[in-house]
Amino acid sequence: MYIVIEGQDGTGKSTQARLLKEYFEKQGKEVVVMDEPDGDLPQAHDIHDLIVVRGKDYNMEPMTNVLLFTAARYELWRKIAEPVLKNGGVVISARNWWSTLAYQGYGEGVSRSKIIKLTHESLPEKYVNPDKGFVLTVSDEVRLARQDNRGKSKETFESKPDEFQQKVNNAYPKIAKEFGLTMIDASGTIEEVFDLIISKL
Repeated sequence: MYIVIEGQDGTGKSTQARLLKEYFEKQGKEVVVMDEPDGDLPQAHDIHDLIVVRGKDYNMEPMTNVLLFTAARYELWRKIAEPVLKNGGVVISARNWWSTLAYQGYGEGVSRSKIIKLTHESLPEKYVNPDKGFVLTVSDEVRLARQDNRGKSKETFESKPDEFQQKVNNAYPKIAKEFGLTMIDASGTIEEVFDLIISKL
């Protein structure tokens, strides 16, 4: 089973992915969590660092970001996800290509059709259409407070102006509708949000 948890920065994707991992491990399943585009894979981590950490210094073209993110995803899928899925395990990903659709497509203005075409040509159908997809949502006030509480400097896309953030926020309901993702109100406690996710699996 391949499950994706999507949403803006600060909505709790990684936390819920870890809880889902524990949930499935208690059932005796092999489980891996991928935090795209990093995913604990050295080459993917380097691409993540280039775009997300140092990208604000390089001012890279939006299409460059699309290509690099796609390359990282290909590596993660082939090296980490595919072996687990072939063994009947569970892959839980915090983000997938829908993030690029939201951030580089709706946010940075790259053609949606170009992103969709590149993704379909580069990655298998199982990646493109997971078994279950969730979008976590919170208010801007809650999201920003959570980012501040993490105690680290904002990264490339977190540092972009409010106009960009609003475009990304507005993109996720559209993406959820287009690809059949389940919207989850993530403003409650960690346990409450987890219960909502489990109820929709």
